[in-house]
Amino acid sequence: MSRLRRTLPPLASLLPFEAAARRQSFTAAAAELHLTQAAVSRQIRALEQDLGVSLFTRQHRSVALTDAGAELARAIGNGLETIAATAERLRSRRDNDDVVLLTEIYMSMYWLIPRLPAFHDSHPQIRLRVNASTQPLTYAEESFDLALQCGTRPAGVLAPVFSVPDEVFPVCSPAVAAAGSLSAADLADYPILHCRDDPQDGWLTWGEWLSAVGLPGPAPEGSVFDNYPVVLQAAVMGQGIGLGWGRGLEHLLATGQLVRPMPDYLTLPRGLSVYAAPGRADDAHTATVIDWLADTLAANPT
Repeated sequence: MSRLRRTLPPLASLLPFEAAARRQSFTAAAAELHLTQAAVSRQIRALEQDLGVSLFTRQHRSVALTDAGAELARAIGNGLETIAATAERLRSRRDNDDVVLLTEIYMSMYWLIPRLPAFHDSHPQIRLRVNASTQPLTYAEESFDLALQCGTRPAGVLAPVFSVPDEVFPVCSPAVAAAGSLSAADLADYPILHCRDDPQDGWLTWGEWLSAVGLPGPAPEGSVFDNYPVVLQAAVMGQGIGLGWGRGLEHLLATGQLVRPMPDYLTLPRGLSVYAAPGRADDAHTATVIDWLADTLAANPT
């Protein structure tokens, strides 16, 4: 019997454990894997018995990883990411000159696309394929080489290749309020645009922003939207005041489609991060795109 067969835990338990660790919920893991909650619970219990340690603390409606569970989640996540990335590359058979960049939709629309011609002129040998999404990396369904994502959003086991700061501040159409015309106390008199408050989605909420910049009062009520790009569109259409991330808003602010109605802002030191899929950062074309992103982002600070 090989050492792997002697030492590996039950392989059937690894996917249920990884999903439960990532989603912090047996129920959500079961839905993702098309299993029953009881089946996920049994697999994780078998894994705990095999290892002789508790991997989760069970609460009324949620679960949380123990220290041992977090350690195992990192190991399994890294292994599965590497396997998945390798398998997807073998399936895709794409040309070696392709580099797939997964980005936030708003960054694709307002930041990346205007700069792509300059990239293609400088690097005609590289085909940069852009996949845009509203989902965080933990929900990515297609393979990618690099990802450009807001640094507060979950990325699973991936660590950033590099991060740059960003600023978060209120934005609205000039038809709603003029630039610099409001204070925090005025917000209660205006319609407020919220992105859904989902900890697994990672967007900063109005309540968190107000607290971070030291402004008094609870978050004003208002319309709630499913994702940040829709919040931006609602703001451009004059439906209220939303929170905006400075990187990606340059064009909308410069053309006057959006204004900053109050001077307050929050700096996020790791506001925007670039990630590489396992094993891809050392690829020559991928490394070229990483260097271009680093130089371009550094040349356009908030």
